[in-house]
Amino acid sequence: MGAEHLIINREASQAALILGLQPAALIDHVARVDWSLLDQIPGERGGSIPVAIDELEHILSEVKTHILDEPSPIKTIAGGSVTNTIRGLSVGFGVSCGLIGAYGDDQQGQLFVSNMKFSGVDVSRLRMKRGPTGQCVCLVDASGNRTMRPCLSNAVKIQWLVLRFGMFNFEVIQAAIRIAKQEGLSVSMDLASFEMVRNFRTPLLQLLESGDVDLCFANEDEAAELVRGEENADPEAALEFLAKRCQWAVVTLGPNGCIAKHGKEIVKVPAIGEAKAIDATGAGDLFASGFLYGLVKGLSLEECCKVGSCSGGSVIRSLGGEVTPENWQWMRKQMQIRGLPIPDTRT
Repeated sequence: MGAEHLIINREASQAALILGLQPAALIDHVARVDWSLLDQIPGERGGSIPVAIDELEHILSEVKTHILDEPSPIKTIAGGSVTNTIRGLSVGFGVSCGLIGAYGDDQQGQLFVSNMKFSGVDVSRLRMKRGPTGQCVCLVDASGNRTMRPCLSNAVKIQWLVLRFGMFNFEVIQAAIRIAKQEGLSVSMDLASFEMVRNFRTPLLQLLESGDVDLCFANEDEAAELVRGEENADPEAALEFLAKRCQWAVVTLGPNGCIAKHGKEIVKVPAIGEAKAIDATGAGDLFASGFLYGLVKGLSLEECCKVGSCSGGSVIRSLGGEVTPENWQWMRKQMQIRGLPIPDTRT
C-alpha cells in the first residue's frame, strides 16, 4: 500500500526527467527451461532471432512441459531493453520517468500499460493502435543464460520521429535521431526558420549529411538560405540539395503550393484554399501533418503533397496555429473532392 501511495504521488507531482523511446511495446514471457527445449527451437542458444507469431505460440506451448523447478510458472511482464531501464530508474532509484511508444489494442497491450503504471512510469505518451502488441519468449537455462525469440513483425509501433531544427537543444536532437535510427524509426525534420539556416548552417549540414534525416521540410525562405551563394539558388535547386541527403524532400512555396522529390520522382502541387491567409502561423506545420499522414497511409508523393496542401490551407483560414473544428471540416471536404482518404479521428 505504501508503494502504491508513492507511485501515485510521483505520477501526480513530478514531470518526467527521463523519457525512454520504446517504439513497439513488448511483452516478455520468461521461463526457466531444460536444455532439451533449447535444442528444439531454431537459432543458436543464447541468441535472439525474430520468429513469426505461430512459432512464438508453439514455443510457448512447449515451454509448459519443459519448465525447470516446477511449479515455477511462466512470468509475463512488460519487456524490452528501454522498458527495463526506465522501470529500474523509476522503481529502484525513484527517478520520474516516462515512455514514448505504441501498444496494441489487445490483452498484451493492456498488460504492458498496467505493468508500467504500477512501476510509477508515466504512460501518457504511449499510444494505443489497432493491432497486436509485440511479444518475446525468454528461455532461461539452469545456468541463468537466456535465449530470446521476439515476435515484432506484425506488432504496432511508432513509425516516425518528428523534429524541428534548433541550436538551443541541438544535443538532444542529435541523441533523439540516433536512438530513433537504432530503433528503426524514420526521421522527419523541419528547418525552423531562415535565420536558423543562416546562422547555424554548419551543424544543420552535419545533420543532413549524416543520412539519418529521412524527410526534410523547408519553406521558400529557408530553402533560399540553404543554397545561398550557389550559382543556382532557386527553390528547385534547394529541393535537389535536400533530395541528395534525404529520401523525401519538400519545399513549400506559400500561395504557389509546393514541390517535392522522392527518388527520381518530382511533383509540383498547387496550394489549396484562399490565396491570402488570415494568419500564416502553423501553415508549414500543418502541411507537414498532412504529408506525414499521407506517408503512413501509403499514398503517392503527389497525394501526400495534396493532403499537406489541404491541411496547410485549413489553418490559415483563422488566427493561430490551431485548426478550428469548422476548418477541419473544410479540410476533409477538400480531401473528399480530390479523392483522398479521409482521416478517421474517432477515438
